[in-house]
Amino acid sequence: MSGILLKWGDIVNKTLNYIKDKLKIMPQIGLILGSGLGVLAEEITNPVFLPYQDIPGFPVSTVEGHAGRLVTGELAGVPVLTMQGRFHYYEGYEMDKVTFPIRVMQGLGIKQLLVTNAAGGINLSFEPGSIMIITDHINLMGTNPLIGSNRDDFGPRFPDMTLAYCPQLQRVVKTVAQDLQITVKEGVYVGVTGPSYETPAEIRYLRAIGADAVGMSTVPEVIIANHGGMSVLGISCITNMAAGVTGQRLNHNEVIETANKVRENLRLLLLGIINNLRQVTNEGL
Repeated sequence: MSGILLKWGDIVNKTLNYIKDKLKIMPQIGLILGSGLGVLAEEITNPVFLPYQDIPGFPVSTVEGHAGRLVTGELAGVPVLTMQGRFHYYEGYEMDKVTFPIRVMQGLGIKQLLVTNAAGGINLSFEPGSIMIITDHINLMGTNPLIGSNRDDFGPRFPDMTLAYCPQLQRVVKTVAQDLQITVKEGVYVGVTGPSYETPAEIRYLRAIGADAVGMSTVPEVIIANHGGMSVLGISCITNMAAGVTGQRLNHNEVIETANKVRENLRLLLLGIINNLRQVTNEGL
């Protein structure tokens, strides 16, 4: 094993030791809460708050709407570890830093990952406030977090991405949404680097290649999660229609505002999903 990989393993272990010393319970589910969606972490009971800047090896989130801390405890009766804010490639972090928290979750034995994000709507049947189950993704970030030497103890050199988003978890969402009478869409998420929003011409291109929503996160995290054998559920909050769809100009404040408007439905949906997962074993996921 190369010196670089040994050093990387040492960093992960140092982070794990720090977090384990702080935990009251071992988490079973990992959650990543995107822009404007971090309020769900406030409902965690018996919480332990770990600011990113205090955790060895962790970068620091610089994006408005991201609290920048890990929160552990129980949500809907299930032990969880929640990222209240994530890291992005456009912040200047290398992909190993962007996806570092996923490696930590894997080291803690977490097998299920629920990822949320704020995304721009490309599908013309969507509207701001729509909730989309991610069925697949397109990686247009120009890189991959697995580039470089592979650690076999983390995962295989060439991981299969056929079922990057777990079909069984998607069925759970549909059942919960139906029970709550919450309308959910389904679609393909395309990941781009940002931080500039896309041009109208780029959105027409993305629609032509099969994308329903676009954002600047999630894809690297999901690749690493699959590499490490985790079952992934992805949910996008469509906070705005992408450039050229309505003719309106885009800004991040509107993204946060729309996320705040729909967060109650998203909150109810996620709580229902987690509650449902108490009855679902990892077998077959």
